[in-house]
Amino acid sequence: MVEVFTGDGKGKTSAALGMVLRALGHGLRVYIVFFMKGSFPYGEQKTLSQLTNVTFKKFGFETFCDPANVKPEEKEQAQDALSAAREAMLSGDYDMVILDEVNVAAGWKLIDISQVVQLIKDKPENVELILTGRHADPRIMELADVVTIMTKVKHPYDKGILSRKGFDY
Repeated sequence: MVEVFTGDGKGKTSAALGMVLRALGHGLRVYIVFFMKGSFPYGEQKTLSQLTNVTFKKFGFETFCDPANVKPEEKEQAQDALSAAREAMLSGDYDMVILDEVNVAAGWKLIDISQVVQLIKDKPENVELILTGRHADPRIMELADVVTIMTKVKHPYDKGILSRKGFDY
């Protein structure tokens, strides 16, 4: 199936990582591509690196991308991420492939939405494909089998509380 976790609420990557834990518990093989999460020290990546049957690759830079001023090297990193996801999906080596923040990358024009649509259309039947991130394009949601929209009701950031190590990254 194709699953999408989107919306302005918290928990999209967390939901996808919950799917990883479930899959690993049944001996499935997982590949995760992290878009726009290059060298920033995310806690989940440290844990994932200690698990068997899961492979991940991160793309992007430590600084956040400015959607109003996308740099060519950010587009290049996103394109490389999409290529890595396609290769993993078609390799036959993985049961689940996750494209974390791909919806943001497409929404901010780091990659063309038509490439993501084609990736979904080319998905082998035996691969679970999970796409996360805000701004999921309607074409992506139409192709998906499962779409979950996280809705923000309240968030600490609205009170000026920044992301917290171990809880938010």
